Amino acid sequence: MIDVGESMKTLCISLMLALAAVVPAFAHGNKKHVMGTLEKVSAHAVVVKTTDGKSVEVKLAPTTMYVDKDGKAAKLADLAPGQRVVIHATPKGTDLIANEVKFAPLASAPSATSPPIH
Repeated sequence: MIDVGESMKTLCISLMLALAAVVPAFAHGNKKHVMGTLEKVSAHAVVVKTTDGKSVEVKLAPTTMYVDKDGKAAKLADLAPGQRVVIHATPKGTDLIANEVKFAPLASAPSATSPPIH
């Protein structure tokens, strides 16, 4: 005799796993992720050197949001070459337009008065 409860449980688990595999594909729609290190920053665009060594220009818009690594609101003036970034951008023709720029501040060098790090 077939245990209907066990069959239902197996079917539910299979459906949940299938949905979990499909949902991330739709999470960002047509957005592109650009990850790497800022090479250039201007009022209109940033250039990011990606992990595969390519330089990618991403246009900035008045609606672009800037967020630090802790999730706090920031501004364009907080960006500087050398910072690591993750940019969520929308393709528009051959351009990428930044929706959000998330960045980590540059690590500061220890000063002469700073205690050594052990």
